[in-house]
Amino acid sequence: MLGQIHIVMVNTTHSGNIGAAARAMKNMGLSRLTLVDPIAVIDEDAIQRSSGAADILQQVRIVPTLQEAIAGCGLVVGTSARSRHIPWPLMTPRECAAKAAQAIPAGNEVALVFGRESRGLTNEELHLCNAHVHIPTNPDFSSLNVAQAIQVLSYEMRLALVEGQVADDTGQWGVEWDYPLATHAELDGLFAHMEQAFIDTGFLDPNTPKQLMSRLRRLYQRAAPDKIEVNILRGMLAAMQNPRKQGESS
Repeated sequence: MLGQIHIVMVNTTHSGNIGAAARAMKNMGLSRLTLVDPIAVIDEDAIQRSSGAADILQQVRIVPTLQEAIAGCGLVVGTSARSRHIPWPLMTPRECAAKAAQAIPAGNEVALVFGRESRGLTNEELHLCNAHVHIPTNPDFSSLNVAQAIQVLSYEMRLALVEGQVADDTGQWGVEWDYPLATHAELDGLFAHMEQAFIDTGFLDPNTPKQLMSRLRRLYQRAAPDKIEVNILRGMLAAMQNPRKQGESS
């Protein structure tokens, strides 16, 4: 099950942090590392800092955008050290692991997204995530190195998925779900379809969108719709866009 967890590092600037992240992952049994538009390269420093986890560096996936990195994932969690203008669902590392333990047995891929060494993830990148995770630290010295943050989250994932130590809320719905969660790419398709439908029907003025789509993204990602539910929603949007065709078919 640990093989369904992707560690995603965005715009990493120091090769040593990539190597240290690989070491932290291998310590806990994780192996899938994705680099999004990295500034650093995997050099000798990265290999030395990996301390025997060179196999993870050899298999690393490099992609140009975060959207591509998380496209196939049903649960995407971004690390955030501070509150944002629009509040997003926020979890502790243990709660995050519990959500992963719930999602993975149903066949979902999980992405844990880590930002830049200097400034973390942007608001736009955080809005692509279902939820955010905050590592509680000493408020007087709260800055964590990105590899340290990866170590903390990887440890919690191992506790939940290998040792069976999870928080009390893993059974959110009380039953086993019948379909896998919609992937990030499928949700992106829904949001693009939704925005166009709202423009077509006059509900949304593209010149003054305000925060409508960001808030709707938050709503639907918080609800975590499955694949069938996304298809139903897109069918409803198509009917809104073509009311005459729907009337003729009936």
